[in-house]
Amino acid sequence: MAEEEKHHHHLFHHKDKGEEGPVDYEKEIKHHKHLEQIGKLGTAAAGAYALHEKHDAKKDPEHAHKHKIEEEIAAAAAVGAGGFALHEHHDKKDAKKEEKEAEGGHHHHHF
Repeated sequence: MAEEEKHHHHLFHHKDKGEEGPVDYEKEIKHHKHLEQIGKLGTAAAGAYALHEKHDAKKDPEHAHKHKIEEEIAAAAAVGAGGFALHEHHDKKDAKKEEKEAEGGHHHHHF
């Protein structure tokens, strides 16, 4: 049986470097900035929902356990979204660094 290449679909899949022409750093930077902003928005939304559920737990003692669980899930989502935003921030910084190196060829020498 012939070996076949396996291709996996990823939500934010980047093509292999050999599949396209020169890198458009400006587009890459904007892409990561946009995803960073979405992560920040998700962090704020999930955090606000966690606070809402915390308030509901106090206001509705009969269903307090349910609200506490939903608060914890929302808090975990906020942490995850914050981590995603931080990841994209670092990817944006890396893209800027790559752009600078490609433009001027500045190299840092470490001793």
